[in-house]
Amino acid sequence: MDQRSAAADRDSVVVTGLGDALSTPCDPTPYLRNHKLRKYMGAQDDLAVVAAGRALEAAGLLGASPSERTGLYLAVGYIPFDAEDIDELHAESLEDGRFSMRRFSTDAYPAANPLLAFRCLPNMPAFHVSVNFDVQGPYFVTYPGPGQLYLALEAAAAALDDGTIDVALVGGVAHQRNFLVSHHFHRLDPPVAAERLADGAGCLVLETTTHAALRGAPIRGRLLALDIVYAPHDPFRDPPPPGEWMDDKTNPDEERGAASLPIALARVGPGRYQHRVVTRDGIEAASRWELR
Repeated sequence: MDQRSAAADRDSVVVTGLGDALSTPCDPTPYLRNHKLRKYMGAQDDLAVVAAGRALEAAGLLGASPSERTGLYLAVGYIPFDAEDIDELHAESLEDGRFSMRRFSTDAYPAANPLLAFRCLPNMPAFHVSVNFDVQGPYFVTYPGPGQLYLALEAAAAALDDGTIDVALVGGVAHQRNFLVSHHFHRLDPPVAAERLADGAGCLVLETTTHAALRGAPIRGRLLALDIVYAPHDPFRDPPPPGEWMDDKTNPDEERGAASLPIALARVGPGRYQHRVVTRDGIEAASRWELR
């Protein structure tokens, strides 16, 4: 191994913690620093906090001193909304049996539970993770699918490589078993069956080999390769057929969207793995990992 290869290996990106949360409802209470914030949390917030807490615990960083050199890189799934909340808004918006914008703006919207907005905003999972685990470094929040998760991973790897941060929390979360997200996937061509949609969150704690060694962290894996390509296309005429593969084997059972990669890595055992996605929005991405 030449000197350049030795340096590259010494400062490569390693995995020191993995965590996931696979179902809703999900109780984040053990990880909350301020239990009064619980009422502001929706399903995606719950999932993201639990997955991040488990990953930080595995990395030996749960309860660590706050640091501006820990960054958060998160991909958040499609905005969720439950049918009963939409039905209530719709009922209050009717006038003579038809939807009325006047009724919606003057009666229905003000009557809705004001906490609904907090539970649906895509940046709220990042807020709750950062507040409860005192993450004070840079952040990157993107939306809504597995292609964007790869962009978050790329941003985290770049920040570790150039020394901007020492630790990166890279996660994805998706609450898909609800009316609005299911309705969206039903409208696609081809549609995605509701029973294929699954909720979940996954989180990876990434560091450089050097930093992990300095704090005596367990090295649980290594990022070997990362590749992202975007193919411009007309989404109304020639969208690329989507797919996801782990070691060239399609996973046909369920679709976890933005959370698919970190969940997959958290669920497999030791070995070398290649993960690849082709998304409807033109992103083709792949990564290779060695897990211990």
